[in-house]
Amino acid sequence: MKKLLRIVVLGLIICNITYAKKNKNTWDYPLLFYKGWEVKGSENHYKFQSNLREDKDVLKEFKNNKETGIISYLLFEDGKIVIDESDIPISIQGDKIIDGLLPSHSMGKSLVSYVTGHAICEGYIDNVNVKLNDWPLIKNTLYEDSILLDLLNMKAGDQKWVGERMKNGSDNRIKGPMEENVNVIGLMKVMNEYLRGSEKSKLIYNYSALTTNVVMNYVKHKTDGNWEKLLHKVFNEHVGVKNSVYFQKSKKYLKTDFDSARYSFYATRYDYLRIAKTMLDDWHNDTCAGKYLKTIYKNRIKKKDNTKEPDDVGLYTKTYGGQFHFDIFGLKKTRKIIGMSGFAGQQILIDLDDKRIIVVNSLYKNYNWKKIVHSVIKKGI
Repeated sequence: MKKLLRIVVLGLIICNITYAKKNKNTWDYPLLFYKGWEVKGSENHYKFQSNLREDKDVLKEFKNNKETGIISYLLFEDGKIVIDESDIPISIQGDKIIDGLLPSHSMGKSLVSYVTGHAICEGYIDNVNVKLNDWPLIKNTLYEDSILLDLLNMKAGDQKWVGERMKNGSDNRIKGPMEENVNVIGLMKVMNEYLRGSEKSKLIYNYSALTTNVVMNYVKHKTDGNWEKLLHKVFNEHVGVKNSVYFQKSKKYLKTDFDSARYSFYATRYDYLRIAKTMLDDWHNDTCAGKYLKTIYKNRIKKKDNTKEPDDVGLYTKTYGGQFHFDIFGLKKTRKIIGMSGFAGQQILIDLDDKRIIVVNSLYKNYNWKKIVHSVIKKGI
């Protein structure tokens, strides 16, 4: 039965990949199938003001969005939304889009970091320099005794097993006969079947889905039953989202398995903007969460093997810190810009100096990122 289940899962993955390539469609894992934790919207959600203008470059991308893939673009500056374009389909690959909820893909890694910062602020974790030596799940694996900040900076020493530094590696495949997806199989199976007895390698930058999921589930472990309370504190009370938002979970390994959290996140386009605006406000108001953001910015590390291709903030940045991308190439002067990047062209850029935010959602990354994202950030206000 176990073998049959593996074959079925692998078949579904292959079918989805084939379908995606054929249709240029790169939607996320189905929300309802991997549904995890819901945070309901707040009655006191932030209400945006607008002073809208049209932008010919953005309109051009939407006019041809069957090819470009773009479905939403928001530009926030001077305390108002100034560009607001969207063309969100009713369904994707037969999956109905529920209440306008859009997937984060790897932007969710950054949101895991933001939740981690709040966990520190709430006293669940002492600071970013703690060792993960109080979590039985990772005992006798390469992650035992890791420093939280190293994991936040993607320096886990796991490049022999997972991540983009592994030979023929990818973000989410783990070394083994099946090359299973660590976002699907859950953390207990990863540790028990793959990593028990593994040893840490040299601590170098290695972008990996597993590293984020280790951080996320460590935070969940440290909340000691208050995981949903923490999520409510972050997104309902602190951010004040208008609609429900979700973090997904992986399927259980055994009946006795715990609910393994994964970073994939769903929110509406305006709630993504609300989250970004809250981060901007945190930074400037020097809140506890803002101090966390400043700490990870201060401790960011240089990336290596960066393609420097100007089509994604994840690829076109010099440094990485706390699950965020920093220091964009091509700017005349150093500016503090927080970058979040997700598969298929999901992008959030927060210009901390000029107090501007760009949020882009897309089905596939064929839109002109350099023209409608990089150039806009580059010129500033």
